Amino acid sequence: MYVDRTCSKVGQQYLYKTLHTLPEDNDRSARLEKIIAFFKDNSSIKESTVLSLSRLSKPAAYYLKNLFLGSYIQKPKWFWVIPILSLLGVLILMLAFYFPVFWLVLVPILATNYLVHYWNKNNMMQYSNAVSQLLTLNQVANKIFQFGIPLKNTDELRGAIQVLEGVERKAFIFRMEVWAQSQLVGELGALIFFFVETIKALLLVEPILLFDILEKLAQKKAIIETIYCAVGEVDVAISIHSFREGLSYFCVPILVGKQNSIYAKSIYHPLLTEPVANTIDLSDGRSVLISGSNMSGKTTFIRTVGINTILAQTINTALAREFVLPRIRVYSAIRIADNLLDNKSYYLEEVVRMNELLQESRTEYQNLFLLDELFKGTNTVERVSIAKAVLSYLNRHQNLVFASTHDLELTEYLVDTFNYFHFSEIIKDDRLSFDYLLKTGELTKTNAIRILELNEYPEEVIQEAKIVSNQIRSAKEKLDTDSKPVKFPDKYQN
Repeated sequence: MYVDRTCSKVGQQYLYKTLHTLPEDNDRSARLEKIIAFFKDNSSIKESTVLSLSRLSKPAAYYLKNLFLGSYIQKPKWFWVIPILSLLGVLILMLAFYFPVFWLVLVPILATNYLVHYWNKNNMMQYSNAVSQLLTLNQVANKIFQFGIPLKNTDELRGAIQVLEGVERKAFIFRMEVWAQSQLVGELGALIFFFVETIKALLLVEPILLFDILEKLAQKKAIIETIYCAVGEVDVAISIHSFREGLSYFCVPILVGKQNSIYAKSIYHPLLTEPVANTIDLSDGRSVLISGSNMSGKTTFIRTVGINTILAQTINTALAREFVLPRIRVYSAIRIADNLLDNKSYYLEEVVRMNELLQESRTEYQNLFLLDELFKGTNTVERVSIAKAVLSYLNRHQNLVFASTHDLELTEYLVDTFNYFHFSEIIKDDRLSFDYLLKTGELTKTNAIRILELNEYPEEVIQEAKIVSNQIRSAKEKLDTDSKPVKFPDKYQN
């Protein structure tokens, strides 16, 4: 929603698609940059374009996509009866002016035609907004085309616009339908509406024109999509331009070949009012394990990397001084919750989600996995064991992993394949604060019990926590001294 600065519903939908699809090459990004550069140099044309696009800002424009996605309704087998009833209605009406007796004959014909007319109303309502907006879309596209904006396949677009101009004359009935629904109010409006509906019912204008125009549009789906995408792309370029202008700073990312490295200089989160920028260099090809206390910035930093990785590849914009990355798919396991309706605990939900990521890690694509405190729904020994196995597995095949953890024991098992970073809090003058700066290396100092003191926990709780903590540390240090290092089989080393 923050990125969306589009002026039309067409642009809004096209932006949604853009943010959800990673292009296979640089063509889309290059086109968007050309359009953005054009608007930078031609501010008056940009203003005129925004004004034209705003004609497609009504909710009815959402239905335009139905004209090239999916199939249309088909004529019923008895449709041949409709032209006969229409012709019969016209003939009897003409005869009634010369032979009054035919006014009586007209009544059952009108009643029959009314039934057919209102049978078709649902079909008419289904397409009236879309077809009416299609005419507006074509007019907007024609206007934008005349501005000289560097669009994709201009010759193809010019031909598509001309083809749809031939449909406009037959589509007037749809605009009249939409206009009548919005404008004819009050007693006089109701009278006019009744008169118009009677004429349309007698002549069966709506079903005849509806199926005729749908038959023609069904053959022009590719043309409609071409125009739709051209207009959407222009609106998305304007949205990106506006988005960039509101940022403190940004960069156009550098997309490299398939390699497991990322470099981000002064990267920050777009939704924070006063973000703290951080720099990370993974040129050595290792993944990332981040430790730190709650609220210190671990999860926010992981999200920052994920959001910028997506924005860099979709709208060619990174919130950083520099951002170098490969073309990479993003998967996350950050907001996992239990599901009471499906009778699934937090741990089971996480098991299911992590299995999905394990499957994705084996595909031909390079992946970025964003993980927050793995398997915190189970005991310490098994949590560390499973997390080590899962992280090692995900880290294969040039995949990259960013994971946060409170389990400092994990660092002992991932030393060969992960870089260690941490966030830390600052306690000064009995006040707790955070600098949100990413620091290299393992977290060596913990302040969890001290934070309890600052929050005025009972002294008895504090002292017992310190005693138990010291006992656990002493036992662990003795175990580390007496025991030999854990040796994994060769196939598990990486």
